[in-house]
Amino acid sequence: MRKHWDHTEPGVAGTFPSAAVPSQLEIGNVDVVPATVLAPMAGVTDTVFRRFIRNLGGCGLIMTEFTSADGVLRAEDKKAKRYLHFYEDEHPISAQLFGSDPRVMAEAARMVEGLGFDLVDLNLGCPAKKVVKCNGGSGLLRDLPAIGRIFEAVRAAVKIPFTVKFRAGWNDDEIVCVELAKMAEDCGLCAVALHARTREQGYSGNARWEWISAVKNAVKIPVIGNGDIRCPEDACAMVAQTGCDAIMIGRTAPSNPWIFRQIQQYTENKGAGALTCPAERSSATKSYDEPSDADRYQMIRTYFQMLIEEEMLGAAGKMKQFASWFTHGVPGGAALRKTIYEARDEHTILSQVEEFFEQKLQTSLV
Repeated sequence: MRKHWDHTEPGVAGTFPSAAVPSQLEIGNVDVVPATVLAPMAGVTDTVFRRFIRNLGGCGLIMTEFTSADGVLRAEDKKAKRYLHFYEDEHPISAQLFGSDPRVMAEAARMVEGLGFDLVDLNLGCPAKKVVKCNGGSGLLRDLPAIGRIFEAVRAAVKIPFTVKFRAGWNDDEIVCVELAKMAEDCGLCAVALHARTREQGYSGNARWEWISAVKNAVKIPVIGNGDIRCPEDACAMVAQTGCDAIMIGRTAPSNPWIFRQIQQYTENKGAGALTCPAERSSATKSYDEPSDADRYQMIRTYFQMLIEEEMLGAAGKMKQFASWFTHGVPGGAALRKTIYEARDEHTILSQVEEFFEQKLQTSLV
């Protein structure tokens, strides 16, 4: 399946069919408005980043970092408890769990429901070796009967909507996404989300959107598409080409936190029309806002201040991690990243950010 930027012949201009990202999605009794989801990402989607994305606008559902079900049940596992900490302004929010024991998964799901989460999600997508070797994440894709037992146990344990995020299969020779989606529907799950890559691919290569289309054609429950959405045009192209009910964004969100708001603007301003390829578009023809240097400054400062106010464990390390994403595309950003990496505490990092952008903005006014 071609993405919207692909051409039949090199250098041939053209337009490509588009469909608006749905304005709403119902997952069980939960309304997701608009039909856009922040993917669960280890080391990224903590409470600060989730609220940061929610405050920027355009994201209908946010998800926690994937959390060990075993850890949830261990009273001494402070990391799991930290992963599941959230605030009231984060609703609707889904807690994502991983594990391979149906009993443990069911009990952890009960705890998640008791904490007030709106949904619970099963992770069958993580390709990390340390997770896979414990038969968690995408490691379970080779054992569909085991997945079925987890589906049944968790579904019987909770009343809140239960969903699953999974990959297409272990590799190209073991594609199980359609069979898995049908099993999820039969077991009473409320929606499925497909990252259209295999476990073997990891995060390399292209997402195969045709697998999302195949899943959508196989089940009646909502299907959420995930993979290779880097701009609003991609989101609309995925909906047009797969018929998916919602889109999920992962790695693009840290580098472009405005992506959800841009998708909403693009949908509202252009609706279902025709997409031009990126080479043909100019800033004058785009129907969504691109962040200015002042916007980027406000965004970086706001996120870093939130980390400090939250007294987030390892805030300085988190700032350094996000600096490479947040300063992407900023002229002179390499110099800023260098000063951030060399700083020893979060307050120094924030001061370096303020000094860099204030000088930059003053220069632009001269």
